[in-house]
This record gives sequence, structure tokens and C-alpha cells, in this order.
Amino acid sequence: MENKTYSDTGSGHTIVFLHGFCESKQVWEAFTQPLQQHFRVIALDLPGHGNNTQNNSSYSMESMAEDVKQQLDELGVQQCLLVGHSMGGYVTMAFAEKYEDRLKGLCLFHSSALPDTDEKKENRNKTIGYVEQHGVDNFINPFIEPLFFRGNREKLKNEIELMKTIGKQTPQKVITGALAAMRDRPDRTQVLQELAIPVQFIFGKEDGAVPLEKALEQCHLPYNSTVHFLGQTGHMGMFERKTETQQALQKFAETIYAGSQA
Repeated sequence: MENKTYSDTGSGHTIVFLHGFCESKQVWEAFTQPLQQHFRVIALDLPGHGNNTQNNSSYSMESMAEDVKQQLDELGVQQCLLVGHSMGGYVTMAFAEKYEDRLKGLCLFHSSALPDTDEKKENRNKTIGYVEQHGVDNFINPFIEPLFFRGNREKLKNEIELMKTIGKQTPQKVITGALAAMRDRPDRTQVLQELAIPVQFIFGKEDGAVPLEKALEQCHLPYNSTVHFLGQTGHMGMFERKTETQQALQKFAETIYAGSQA
């Protein structure tokens, strides 16, 4: 199982988890355990991350969404609740744009349908240059800790170290490719507005990556949306507010699957 690009546990209706930038399916390991009692839980490695060594010349959100579709096809998943953290949420939106019929619902977990601002694009370019010049370790070490709210960092030291370990295993070309792909992703707020499926948003009030005003710009757009704002939480709710986010996701999954046959 160790070399697989996915984990597949539990049974019943399916929830699929996509990790974020410089992460792997491993970030969901502890988080998804209670959900496995009630659902089939699948966590995927996106191309270039974790055990997914697929050699992509392009790390676009669209190409990663195609990889997700291929993995779901191989796993026999016809429909699922798709949960995307950060960059995984960008992939989720690309997937929803093309394959909405494969989704019962989606969750943007500290993520966004909005494109990068000009300032953020410039920051992505600077980061690409930094990674190319100084290497992966020098980038990851200062990158991870600020993803967590300051007040949570001491108690979550082990989780921060886990994130650093996972991040340092990400090849340099994957990091720079993913940064460029995030920089170039389109505005998908129109997709969000036109979705017929339920959408769940989980936001951290102290999230520097998805600021509160950006969260508020989009959470009202879907026809059917459920929104959770988490106080004293940065970008990593699966660690910072594990129980609350587990319960929110479970409730959302139970609602969208109510009355459906597994």
C-alpha cells in the first residue's frame, strides 16, 4: 500500500480528499479516521506529490483534475463528495467545471474559486526564483509555520514538523511547476455560481493565504452553500480545528447523501 498514489478505507458513500501545495495524501491520515466509520474515504496524491511520480510537463489545475478523474475511474468511483485543501481546492474547481456529474457535492477547505491577484502573482514569481536559487529545504523551512495561526504553533509542533517533512520530499520542479500553475489559474467564480450541487466552505479567520475578505466574496455565490468560519485558525484546519472540521464535513456528507443508495 505504501507506494500507492491513494489510500482507500472504509465503506459506503465516497468522500475524496485532495491535498494542497507541497503536501501529500498523508496530511489527511489522522483527520479522516473518524469518517471511515461512516464513509468510503479516499485520499489521492496529486501529480508529482507523495507517491504520484507521474512526470507532468505541465502542473496546470486542469491536468491535475484529469489525473484525479483517471484515479477515480480506476477506483470505480462514479460519484463522490470532493474535498480540496488549498491548491487541492483549485483542482476541485477545475474538476467541477468539467465533470460536475461526477460530484454529489464539493468542499473548498481553506481554498478559493478566485484567481491570484496581481500582487500574489508577483509573489509566486519571486517564490519560483527563490526555490530555483536556494533549493527546496530553504524554501520549506520558513514556509510552513506561518500557515498555522500563531496561537496554535506551539501545541502543533509535531504537525508542523510533519508538514515540513512532507514538503521537503516534493521535487523542486514540482514546486516551481505548481507555483506557476496556481499563478496562472483562471477565475472560476462563474463555475461556483452555476453549480447545481451543494458546496461547503471551510475558512480560517486568521488565514493569510485565503484572507477573510476573499472568503466573503465567494461564499454566497453557489445556489446551495454551507459556510464555516473558524476563529483562531490559519490555513490548516485539519490540524488546527480537527474535531470541528471533521464534524462539519461529516454533517455535510450525511446531508448530501441522505436517501442515496451506497
